[in-house]
Amino acid sequence: MEIRFLGQNCFLISYNGKTIITDPFYNYQKEKSGFDIATQRIDFVLITHAHADHTADVQEVLQHHPDASLIAQPEICAYFSHSKSIDLNIGGTAHLGELMLSMVPAAHTSSFPDGSYGGTVAGFVLRMPEYNLYLSGDTGAIADMGLLEGLYGKINLSILCIGGHYTMSPQEAAFAASKLIKTPRVIGAHFDTFPPISIDHKAAVQVFEENGVELLLPELGQSFHF
Repeated sequence: MEIRFLGQNCFLISYNGKTIITDPFYNYQKEKSGFDIATQRIDFVLITHAHADHTADVQEVLQHHPDASLIAQPEICAYFSHSKSIDLNIGGTAHLGELMLSMVPAAHTSSFPDGSYGGTVAGFVLRMPEYNLYLSGDTGAIADMGLLEGLYGKINLSILCIGGHYTMSPQEAAFAASKLIKTPRVIGAHFDTFPPISIDHKAAVQVFEENGVELLLPELGQSFHF
């Protein structure tokens, strides 16, 4: 599995010949990532909620990749009116070949820039044979995170928001990772994009280390292989 960071909560996840783009917001600071949507293969577009920094580039993705499936809440699927949509709600699972994708709770708000209701905000658990990935989306630390291992098995890797102000801070995310999710490794997301969510990188890594969790802080365009 390869995971490439494209900014905020936007990741390109490649597994077994399929590619998922999450919360498309890659044009902001595109000059740093070098990402070009036209040259990619996109099979699935995964959306956690409707805020602009998670949906700004959805239409462009679908224009370049009309055969990609949009996976999101019913309200978000209806908003984009894409012909190939898989609408899920909390607890629902989409079966995508060897990959199973389950929508799980998060705690945040969700509306489009025009004020349209975006449904209930969510996270996702991506289950592959012998490997599970949790994508928190935007959220605070919530008790439901403690149910993930029991419901879906060991969470080998988590992508967690860590910027604070609008979501979990590094301290809160480190607690959630170690005490609730019980995941050994975290990729940070939703940090440094704007001044309110700028973080001290050294301090963030340290607080995760103190909680027995490895924190990876990606640079724009950086890829990880697992």
